[in-house]
Amino acid sequence: MCLIIFILDLAVKSYLIGWNEFRKNKWLISYTIVIIVSILDWVLSISMICDEKLRVRRLFRPFFLLQQSSLMKKTLKCIKRTLPEIASVILLLALHLCLFTMIGMLLFPKTEDPLKNEEWKVYFRNLPTSLTSLLVLLTTANNPDVMIPAYSLNRGYAIFFVSFSVIGTYFLMNLMTAIIYNQFRGYLLMAVQTSIIRRRLGIRAAFQVLSCHNPENATRERVPIDAALQVMSRVQMQTYYRDAMVLETHQYETDGFINREQFRQIFDELEKDRIKEHPSLPHYNSVGLRKLQIIFSHCIFTIFGNAVALAHVVCICTVLVLNSEKSVAERDNHNMEIINMCFIIYYLFEMCVKIFALSWRGYFSYRNNIFDGFLTIILLILQITIYVSYRLSNANMNQSTEKSFSLWEMVRFINMLIVFRFLRIIPDIKLMALVASTLLDLVKNLRAFAGILVVAYYIFAVFGIWLFEGAIKPPSVPYNTTINNITSNLSTECGTYEQLGYWPNNFDDFAAAIILLYNIMIINNWQAFIEAYTRYTTEWSKIYFVCWWFTSSVMWVNLFVALILENFTYKWDRSNSCSVTDVERIRYETSVQLIFKEQVKEPTEEELLYQLQQHPHLHLYWTHETN
Repeated sequence: MCLIIFILDLAVKSYLIGWNEFRKNKWLISYTIVIIVSILDWVLSISMICDEKLRVRRLFRPFFLLQQSSLMKKTLKCIKRTLPEIASVILLLALHLCLFTMIGMLLFPKTEDPLKNEEWKVYFRNLPTSLTSLLVLLTTANNPDVMIPAYSLNRGYAIFFVSFSVIGTYFLMNLMTAIIYNQFRGYLLMAVQTSIIRRRLGIRAAFQVLSCHNPENATRERVPIDAALQVMSRVQMQTYYRDAMVLETHQYETDGFINREQFRQIFDELEKDRIKEHPSLPHYNSVGLRKLQIIFSHCIFTIFGNAVALAHVVCICTVLVLNSEKSVAERDNHNMEIINMCFIIYYLFEMCVKIFALSWRGYFSYRNNIFDGFLTIILLILQITIYVSYRLSNANMNQSTEKSFSLWEMVRFINMLIVFRFLRIIPDIKLMALVASTLLDLVKNLRAFAGILVVAYYIFAVFGIWLFEGAIKPPSVPYNTTINNITSNLSTECGTYEQLGYWPNNFDDFAAAIILLYNIMIINNWQAFIEAYTRYTTEWSKIYFVCWWFTSSVMWVNLFVALILENFTYKWDRSNSCSVTDVERIRYETSVQLIFKEQVKEPTEEELLYQLQQHPHLHLYWTHETN
């Protein structure tokens, strides 16, 4: 069914753009090839009753995700253009690694004294082992383990390992981060420049189409306002943008016409997100009610509420510390229940007085109030449930056999919500609000990067299953035997895959492969996986793990850092002159186009006219052609 949908999608796109454009489009040609290969592989699977061990079409599945996203295509092109630029650093890093590998093998040869061969035996036994040891040291995952045997014999050997780490980890790796950031930022700037040109080209073409209906308007370069408003009423867009553009159009209304520059400025409203305005405060006739309204809507009342929330979290932390050594049956949940009830009553009171001071619409116009009120209602419902279940029914406080949830489980869930509720302080602290706002923007702007990472995870997981499925099997043990018991019964070296109990980390299925790849991307103790799969399979397995480390930890993480730096730096510069309440308002200018607004060069009128006249699909009316 999926392949049929893709075939129909390809057929429609090919028909719409025509054969000449189809031949020039590399993505559509690749789309055709991938569909053909997938169908052939599918037919082969059907003929073998789906019993084949290798399905080639699995590798092509991520292509369908890439092909449908123009943003992911641009990101992939960015990565492709970045690779040649960092090739020099990669070559320098490889030279650094090879140079120190040869020096290490010369420093730590096999000697006649077995007591002095520990460094050679474990880390520098041969060339592949030496390269792997220093590559892992480059990520600091095996530091200081790799130098301890030599350092125990002579402290001077530390110079070798420290020199390698300083040059490789702190200079070359950070230099690679800087190059990736610079190239990524340059590509984004170029992409934004291209996007701006296309947008200005479209606006200029629209102006020309609307003005050419009347030769006089075309000569004087003007468009009737009624014609512009009529077009906007038919175009599909959000109501907010349409209203903003109509309002902007009426501001230029003088003689019923707008010129070219005014027409362009109207469309600038499309580049802004909607700024949510809060309703005005309700009006009360009573003087006493107005005073109470001033008190409950004041920022001091919010600060006091944050202090109460902090006190509640401190109480929970204190109780947890006191009960840390007690079992669930030994804990006195009654005191925790009373403490929670007192604080929840205050939270309910705070929510009610804020609704009184701000009105229903004003209260729910703030996101933090929605978050706060939602958790308060849930906490109140849970507290009432506890009271009805364990007080009115005279149930045993810690007896979990008669209830679907014990009192401890209910109280524990409430405490988790209370700790989570403490996040309400974020909007009230400028720097925290800025960081949280940046994180929210990253979720919106990282969709393409997340898609590329998903594709990389999928491809490497499929390859990992093909190469290493069933390579490592845990020993057969009796039922109900824990991993710790398995490990303790094995006589293995300290720090190895078997001794650490890493049996669940394998390539036996897709989910396990994803988790294993994530553990390697974190690069903490990843040498244990390399060493284990080298022993159980072959030395060539190291290539797979090194390729994944370079793809995930070096390339993707550095691109992620580049996007964070660009986003946060932009918002930090803009927020220096803003108050706490204004931090949320600057979020409307966090699109990629506006981040680079100062660096983007606007196209001139001559450039736009030249591109429009050379456009193969536009045949517009130009006044100079009739003169």
